[in-house]
Amino acid sequence: MKGKALQEKLLAAVALLLALCIAGLLLFWHPVVEERALPRPGLPPGGDFRLDSAQGKITLPDYRGKIVALAFGYTYCPDICPTTLATLADALEQLEPTERQKTVAIFVSVDPARDTVAHLKEYVAFFDPGIIGATGSPAALAELGQRYALYYDRPKENNAGENYIIDHSADIYLIDGQGQLRDKIAHGTTSTAVAQAMRKLLKGNR
Repeated sequence: MKGKALQEKLLAAVALLLALCIAGLLLFWHPVVEERALPRPGLPPGGDFRLDSAQGKITLPDYRGKIVALAFGYTYCPDICPTTLATLADALEQLEPTERQKTVAIFVSVDPARDTVAHLKEYVAFFDPGIIGATGSPAALAELGQRYALYYDRPKENNAGENYIIDHSADIYLIDGQGQLRDKIAHGTTSTAVAQAMRKLLKGNR
């Protein structure tokens, strides 16, 4: 009987000890989960680019360690592009100074025939002087468009002369500090949501 009583006491002591350990873990153990930016399913491959700007040639590796917000369009666009650039500029304005220093915004024109690098610099500065205006040869833009699943086309019907329009997709692409495409933000998304997406990527970029 004494042996059985002693065994019961030992089991009770072990159970109490385990309960105390579990309670201590719940109260005092707060594991830090590292937040990593992961690519959204279905994103195009993205990748490097080599484009012309008023500052000279720019490539994606030039911005290693920073996130890159990439937008496509053209300066003669009547509505979509000004909206995209205004959204992008306002999103950049919402970032803290240290976050802004780690973020690069590039507006790529798909209309190199009219958009010179000097004109692009002047155009994007109207929205934010920090935005870089860039373009490239038709072949370079076509290759870049394939890797970013970008659609753009100059309709032939009723679209002759110098004041032609170009149909194009208008997403904002977010690229991390290692040059990997991580997110594609649809046109019409609020600037606050764009800024939040940038911050999320910046956290995973540390």
